[in-house]
Amino acid sequence: MFTVEQIKEAHAKVKSGEDFPNYIQDLIILGVKGYDTFVNDGHVEYYGVNGYSVTSDEKYNPISIAATPNKELFIEFLVKHQHGETDYLTFCNHAGQCGIAKWRVDIVEMTCTYFDMAGNEILIEKIPD
Repeated sequence: MFTVEQIKEAHAKVKSGEDFPNYIQDLIILGVKGYDTFVNDGHVEYYGVNGYSVTSDEKYNPISIAATPNKELFIEFLVKHQHGETDYLTFCNHAGQCGIAKWRVDIVEMTCTYFDMAGNEILIEKIPD
């Protein structure tokens, strides 16, 4: 099964949102089926087959999550990030500002779902191949 170190190696190639589809392909090769990224501190829980999971450490200082989601503003920030206009930490700060508490990447379904603090789905998008 995969390790956090292998995932870190794959993630090191990601410089912006433009690199995300290649990162997903690397995770598929490792056997990752999905993962949850927590905006407040950047830790990630990765899932594989048969209940296998690993969790990464926090990546940055705590980010506040707005109590009320702002889907429209979040979509604006997301599009900028996907076009390589912001780095990862800036995107995470923008997500928190817009009330996004975590996102879940489902590699089997090839979707990314963004959730608020209450666990409500705010946005679901298809991951490009």
